[in-house]
Amino acid sequence: MKHQCLGLVRPGQNGQKKNHNDALNRWLLPDRLSALQWCRERNAKGVKGVFGIEGSYSRDASQAMRATRAYISAATMIAEKGLKGSLAVKLSTIGVAFDRQLCRRNLRRICEAGTRRKVGVEMDMEGKSLVDFYIQSAVESTAEECPVTLALQAYLDRTPEDVDRVLDNGIRVRLVKGAYAGDTDDFREIQRRLKSLAMRLSATGLPFSVGTHDPEVIYWARTELAGKKSSLGFGFLKGMSDETKMGLVRDDWAVAEYVPFGRQGDAYISRRLRYLRMLERIGRSPAP
Repeated sequence: MKHQCLGLVRPGQNGQKKNHNDALNRWLLPDRLSALQWCRERNAKGVKGVFGIEGSYSRDASQAMRATRAYISAATMIAEKGLKGSLAVKLSTIGVAFDRQLCRRNLRRICEAGTRRKVGVEMDMEGKSLVDFYIQSAVESTAEECPVTLALQAYLDRTPEDVDRVLDNGIRVRLVKGAYAGDTDDFREIQRRLKSLAMRLSATGLPFSVGTHDPEVIYWARTELAGKKSSLGFGFLKGMSDETKMGLVRDDWAVAEYVPFGRQGDAYISRRLRYLRMLERIGRSPAP
């Protein structure tokens, strides 16, 4: 895989601004309206949209409140436009870094708004130090009749126990490998863990999803869990694996795509490019 196709920008390279803009357009959209339009187009192809706000790491109460209002506004517009979509909330956008009580109140506002509008709310997991707070927040929201879906990361040693806890509390799981610093970075081991957790979740009969671009894992799930189409869904990112998404839709699997928007998404784009560079180093590629 050539660096050029990853959207990388090299200092002094001709067309640097164009390459940067191409990367932005590939990975995220500039604002809520463009995200809504993108979701409408994806819905027409059988893909659900999952809306996230990027570049909005809040450092004070006013920033956290702006992000909270943006999530609620997105939920309102998803409902008004009749879109098949949900919200993906990062607690870093609504105050977890400086006031966890405020963060919890803001999350409740978002979850209540989503519940009233019948728009699902998913919680995107972030760093390892936040896992306990994420899980407790999801437990509390569900107990308050504002159900959420919670991302759990296969690269953490604690995740098997966390699966038991969240299922016991009626929380739906989105299983991912993990995009931050985990307890292992061994590619094969993380694959093994994700498959093991997926088998464990499938045995419950409860709905869950797997978020991955790993072609081996996707092929494995399509074959080993072929009888679980009513409970298993697949999650992807905007800008990757479009051919695979459409193939899954044709085979009657539930497919969702993360649709991030925001004006300051450099950190998000950097994580995407870092992931692609890692795959390149070990001689692998994401699903087409």
